[in-house]
Amino acid sequence: MSFVINGKDVSATPRPGQCLRTFLRETGHFGVKKGCDAGDCGACTVLLDGEPVHSCLIPAFRAEDHAITTIEGLESDGGLHPMQQAFVDAQGFQCGFCTAGMILTCASLNQAQRQDLGAALKGNICRCTGYRAIEDALDGICNVEDVPAGEAFGRSLPAPAGPQIVRGQARYTFDTAVDGLCHVKLARSPHAHAKIVAIDKTAALAVPGVIEVLTHEDAPSALFSTARHEKAWMDPDDTRVLDDIVRFIGQKVAAVIAESEAAAEEGCRRLVITYELLPAVVDPAEAIAPGAPVIHPGRTPQDRVANAARNIVAEGHGEYGDVVAALAASAVTYKGTFTTQRVQHAALETHGGLAWLDASGVLNIRSSTQVPFLTRRALSDIFNLPPETIRVFCERVGGGFGGKQEMFVEDILALAALKTGRPVKLELTREEQFIASSTRHPMRVTVKAGADRDGKLTALQLDVLSNTGAYGNHAGPVLFHACGESLGVYNCPNKKVDAVVAYTNTVPAGAFRGYGLPQSLFAVEAAIDELAHQLNIDPFEIRRRNVVKPGDPMLYPPDNGYRDVMYGSYGLDQCLDLVERAMTNDTTEPDLSAEWLTGDGIALTMIDTVPPDGHIADVAIALRDDGGFALTVGTAEFGNGTSTVHRQIAATILATTVDQITLKQSDTAHGGHDTGAYGSAGTFVAGRATQAAAEHLANELKTFAAQLWTVDPNACALADGSVMHGRQRLSFAELARQAGAEGVRLSATGSSQGTPRSVAFNVQGFRVAVNKHTGEIRILKSVQAADAGRVANPMQCRGQVEGGVAQSLGATLYEEMVIDATGRVANPKFRDYHLPSFADVPRTEVLFAQTSDALGPLGAKSMSESPYNPVAAALGNALRAATGIRFTSVPFKPDRLFPLLQEKYGD
Repeated sequence: MSFVINGKDVSATPRPGQCLRTFLRETGHFGVKKGCDAGDCGACTVLLDGEPVHSCLIPAFRAEDHAITTIEGLESDGGLHPMQQAFVDAQGFQCGFCTAGMILTCASLNQAQRQDLGAALKGNICRCTGYRAIEDALDGICNVEDVPAGEAFGRSLPAPAGPQIVRGQARYTFDTAVDGLCHVKLARSPHAHAKIVAIDKTAALAVPGVIEVLTHEDAPSALFSTARHEKAWMDPDDTRVLDDIVRFIGQKVAAVIAESEAAAEEGCRRLVITYELLPAVVDPAEAIAPGAPVIHPGRTPQDRVANAARNIVAEGHGEYGDVVAALAASAVTYKGTFTTQRVQHAALETHGGLAWLDASGVLNIRSSTQVPFLTRRALSDIFNLPPETIRVFCERVGGGFGGKQEMFVEDILALAALKTGRPVKLELTREEQFIASSTRHPMRVTVKAGADRDGKLTALQLDVLSNTGAYGNHAGPVLFHACGESLGVYNCPNKKVDAVVAYTNTVPAGAFRGYGLPQSLFAVEAAIDELAHQLNIDPFEIRRRNVVKPGDPMLYPPDNGYRDVMYGSYGLDQCLDLVERAMTNDTTEPDLSAEWLTGDGIALTMIDTVPPDGHIADVAIALRDDGGFALTVGTAEFGNGTSTVHRQIAATILATTVDQITLKQSDTAHGGHDTGAYGSAGTFVAGRATQAAAEHLANELKTFAAQLWTVDPNACALADGSVMHGRQRLSFAELARQAGAEGVRLSATGSSQGTPRSVAFNVQGFRVAVNKHTGEIRILKSVQAADAGRVANPMQCRGQVEGGVAQSLGATLYEEMVIDATGRVANPKFRDYHLPSFADVPRTEVLFAQTSDALGPLGAKSMSESPYNPVAAALGNALRAATGIRFTSVPFKPDRLFPLLQEKYGD
């Protein structure tokens, strides 16, 4: 068959049933991405005769004799297409996985379509940006700066991978061709709780192309946690690579390895698996009740399971003062129970990876992960292999949001590669991502709060029940984090916490952006507002009277014993002022009819900039022969922007420009150690290591130049790509030549241990309109103020805030994983799970406090996770102000709001 791809004739015959997406990728067009394989996300968009189509829905044979344009073919005459350049100028991307499809759709729009971008872009989803930067690209707005040497930090510089992303040349996990590649597919349990009695492989092995079938009998018996942390005490050992007990619908039972995906899938279908069904429990309150089925019998506190007999993974109980007495004596009190649902990370690149043994016998894992070094450590322990015989690395990662702080595929990949000696691939489908990876922890939070007549808090109490699902990855840390800064941000003499996280026979929960704080803040910030309403005190004012200030202890029970959290900078007061001013000054009168009710709401959040008990980053930097610098870091890039910030830090200290800094990252073969890009640590921890390495190298450069000039190194300085001493000047290129002639390598290293830690602050404000007859919500204004210290890259940081607000709005308004009575995920695809599209997301005004953090790199601190946290709470408070009704469960879908609105306002 004959195809025209990017103007070139291609002769090829697609396989029967093959879609255009896989056909194009097999011909080397890796810019065509897989996000859903159902026509829901647009990552696979190509132009067919100039019209955008979802290539996953088009049978490949139907494209014969049609002009196919992928992102690689959009540019002409060796230069960028105007739309590609517009996305570079506006930085209309973060992780970049959706960008190729987004650009192709945008490039095809006519003027009429541009008048309704919500409709025109409804087929293209971006999980990262919040869409404002994409709109800027369409409007021809340039958001990037060009700055002189030594002034990179604090400026809006573009992501180094931008040109590759818009061309479709940035390489993600599967953007490579591997000779002799085998494919892994996983047979999964249809039962919520069962013992595997037998697995008959005979029919599966008879499928042409099937090479091997692996079951629990082939897997190591070691117990571990899929969660990845620097210290093992944080998570229970309750998981095996393949187990003979299944504890949720969708748990992997066997791995079929074959020459093709189709053969592997057919092999899975032909496995004959005999189960002995066990009683299951899907509700966390029922799970911890006496007599409930025990999900992990035999696990003990030594395995870091608090009480296996009651399905309690972890629990925390503590009190400061006397809450009962304080509530009794309070002028006003409030009690409410709030529930938050499961949501999916929905990173457009699903979990997956490649594995192979190289000629030296090293096991290589190329994976979509936030934690390559911790994954190597786990594989070493599970398979009893020396760490130096394992390499784990990632290329660019297509979104994370905490979901890739896990090891869901690398263990199976390692097992398959070691058993077969062949290169292997495992890529989860979108449905598998829903039913078999991890989710946000659903929680039930009961809050009690009291205040005196002056609005000073007298008591705060939380009773939390969290549902971790079938396995305890991140169960304890998320629970304790939820009960931490949400209470610690307020001065209050009496505080109490009773918190439990339960096993259930449902899909596991895990790390998710915010790490428990959005769930607890939804309750705590509502209680603060309710006290304010009773006292007739402004919501901003009651918070000003009660928030911690520098010098105040940040206390919350139970005491975790860590004393290294400090006020590196404090901008919470500024954030409150900025949001109040923005809300007050906006006097726009919405054009609404009488059935619409309007109201304003706010919420605040504080977050520690690093997880407790150590977070390590090692960095190396060296002067290159051409006078530029080679920077090596361990942190992964998945839209978090660390690649940009690392170069900005180094370029500023070394008095050069960012284009002179080449970056290698996220590869255990590079040496050193890096705990990973999670817990808001990418800039704060790894950035400090980069600062230290660059400062050490700056001293080395001055010392070497001083030796050449026989002067005091302290009298030398770096400026404009050179070492200076008075009128003497030695360019870095000449310095490299001189050092090379003497056999000297000018290089340095830097490390950070993640302590002491600072705190970051955010305040979110909303103005909403609610239709009292239908429950429809319209967001009239969204503003967030952030204390990010000295903002490393204002454009990029603004994008992190906008993206965090957009993602959190999805969870607040409509995203919900529905679990049926048997524990099955009822909506395991994007089509039935409402991700925010262009038309759904309001533009958020982003404001920054003017602070400089004494602990962070060059004054900066984290700001990728915390913007998500106050959104649900602020929107709930706005709904309360508009309607007079306190809605206590998210998502705020119209049908959920309608009954209470109907009760109050009638027809």
